[in-house]
Amino acid sequence: MKVLITGASGFIGAYLVQEALNRGYETWAGVRQGSDRSRLQDERIRFIDLKYNDKKALEEQLCLHAADNGSWDYVIHNAGVTKALQKSDFSRVNAEYTVHLIEALAAADCKPKKFLLMSSLSTYGKGDEKTFAPIRLDDPQLPDTAYGKSKLEAECHLRHQSHFPYIILRPTGVYGPGEKDYFMEIQSIKSGFDFAVGLTPQRITFIYVKDLARVAFQALEKEEILNKQYFVADGDVYTDSTFARLIQDILPKKHVLHARIPTGLVYIACICSEWIGKLLKKSMTLNSDKYIILKQRNWICDVKPLQDDLEFIPMYTLRKGLEESIEWYRKEGWL
Repeated sequence: MKVLITGASGFIGAYLVQEALNRGYETWAGVRQGSDRSRLQDERIRFIDLKYNDKKALEEQLCLHAADNGSWDYVIHNAGVTKALQKSDFSRVNAEYTVHLIEALAAADCKPKKFLLMSSLSTYGKGDEKTFAPIRLDDPQLPDTAYGKSKLEAECHLRHQSHFPYIILRPTGVYGPGEKDYFMEIQSIKSGFDFAVGLTPQRITFIYVKDLARVAFQALEKEEILNKQYFVADGDVYTDSTFARLIQDILPKKHVLHARIPTGLVYIACICSEWIGKLLKKSMTLNSDKYIILKQRNWICDVKPLQDDLEFIPMYTLRKGLEESIEWYRKEGWL
């Protein structure tokens, strides 16, 4: 069995590649020229640099690949951007490139048995912040960020094409060894400071990256799972405060200043950071899109369909996942 995993050099991508190798797949890693391959050192990995920006060139590339190597049985399209210098880059990379890949696979007669799109909970936008009811699959998708809108564009094209069956996974907060955004909070708490956004605690959900990779392959390998969509989370709900104190306990760090910052100040910080990024021509972690994500209070999602269809039980609780992550950060010299 052959699988193509795009965005393989990224945080999630590297774990998808490892899961594929563990399951005995002939594993093709879609990696752009110049990308960091430090976490893709297994000699069994085969590499391909896909020409997403030119649909015709991509079609020709896939025709040649199929002639020499045969078609992939599965494609996991994980490539994309979560932050960008220009908001138009979200649509170009996350949506347009996805369309190019889908259409090129079909035109090159390189159709997989299933195409899995790694999307996001952000395609639904703001959850109910009065009752804190979980976001459900049948709720209207009303993304309020450029990132969420671009992922929804990709989803819509995939759902309406008829070339091959699809699966859409919408993970919540993905964490694990090598992840950088949650690491910043771990680093801050280790330094003795924890800054939460907003006066009302944020309800948050998580999925450990290894559990996410396992879900992806379970969905691909289960034959009856066709044209399905799922939220992916471990099933538990936390507040930003309990998350921070769990990190403090695991480190352990005896004294930490826990403070809540008004959203107005966070907005100013995000806008300033975004302007600095434009001056430096660099995408920044704090930006206007990130502010909307930080401001949202309800990130709870309904994972019952995932539990019912795949009998999904996470191997990692949040504590276990954070313990393994912090141990890795220490071993690698990040902490």
